[in-house]
Amino acid sequence: MLLQKDYKRLISGPTDELRHFRTCLRWWGLDQSTRCRKTFSWILFLLFTIIVPLLSSFLVICPRCAKQGQRYSFDKVVQVPESILAAIAFLCLTRYLRKYGLRRFLFLDQLCDDSPQVQQGYTKEVDKALKLLALILFPSFCIELVHKIFWFSSVTVSIPTIHGRILSNSVMFAAVLFSWLYRTGVFLLVCMLFRLTCHLQILRFEGFRKFLEEYSSDVGIIVKEHLRIRHQLFVISHRFRIFILASLLTMTVSQFAIIVMTLSSHSKIDFFNAGDLVVCSVVQLTGLLLCLLGAAKITHRSRGTVSVATRWHAFATCTSHGASYPPTENSSLSPPAHEENSLSPSTCVDSASNSESSEVFFMFPSQDASAAFDIRQAFVTYLQHNNAGITLFGFELDRRLLHTLFAFEFSLVMWILSKFTVLS
Repeated sequence: MLLQKDYKRLISGPTDELRHFRTCLRWWGLDQSTRCRKTFSWILFLLFTIIVPLLSSFLVICPRCAKQGQRYSFDKVVQVPESILAAIAFLCLTRYLRKYGLRRFLFLDQLCDDSPQVQQGYTKEVDKALKLLALILFPSFCIELVHKIFWFSSVTVSIPTIHGRILSNSVMFAAVLFSWLYRTGVFLLVCMLFRLTCHLQILRFEGFRKFLEEYSSDVGIIVKEHLRIRHQLFVISHRFRIFILASLLTMTVSQFAIIVMTLSSHSKIDFFNAGDLVVCSVVQLTGLLLCLLGAAKITHRSRGTVSVATRWHAFATCTSHGASYPPTENSSLSPPAHEENSLSPSTCVDSASNSESSEVFFMFPSQDASAAFDIRQAFVTYLQHNNAGITLFGFELDRRLLHTLFAFEFSLVMWILSKFTVLS
């Protein structure tokens, strides 16, 4: 019965917790489970990522921009980074979905080995991820829709096979709007999948803290569980490192190109000719923050595990020598007299939760003091040298790296502004 239960957990049925994600993949043309769907997926990708942006750049004429003496339209500037980000997301996602499938890609095939609390928490995170995706995409789509209405009501579209200004503008308006929705949706979907995978590992670290409480006397089982989580973090880092690095470089180049073009433009900048810049920048930064913050949280939880184990080792060492450990509100009741000789309690603060007052209790049988100390010391040393979270080609994606990236980007912005201030 246990094997049958685990096997059912691995099956990707139409009524499981991933059915909404599969629906999103089909609507965005990312489902390549069959040959027909794969062909349709690539046709949709080439149409909305390359063909439509190129046609809109060559067939759309802006008389208002020409009157203002503007040499280029900001509408054409944002097409390149949006298409590049969509292409990066599409290639990374389709490769791993074809290789692993959605369930294995999100590590749901190993969820049966986790506790019921982790399984229930991950089900809630799946539903929350789709709501967050809609919450980000819907306001951006509304702003883009309003901008495109103003834009195509003032420009001229020359399509050789379509006669009539209203009809040609309407066709190009629909094509450009669907192209933006496709490219933005694909990019944000991959960012949301990465965030969802990170939150699963966060839940597993929280379960690992409780695992320490249950198996504090058997360090071998604890190390084996930690190795399983470490392997999953390594796989996540390997799968998403190209996507994160390529997206970061694309956003950096595009944002500074937009800054330079905006500062060097002598025409009036308003919502009509620069509305796309706002939407493009907000979407790019939102997706990047989803990835970086999710990775930073995992690193924080991984280092918090070292803190828990270190305090456990300290309290256990003090208790074995007869020293008293700090009393807590949960440990106000002393253990029974017949258990004092066989069990030694120690308490440590669990830093996994947002509240620093939650506590974990460890009960370990008394044994040879020297051997017990060596085992605990080896375990703490192991955690200290294996506490990395998500890495990017060897660099940990933690809060210090976020601060470094912010300082680097801010310095570049200030340098560009200083150059234009001096030249003006």
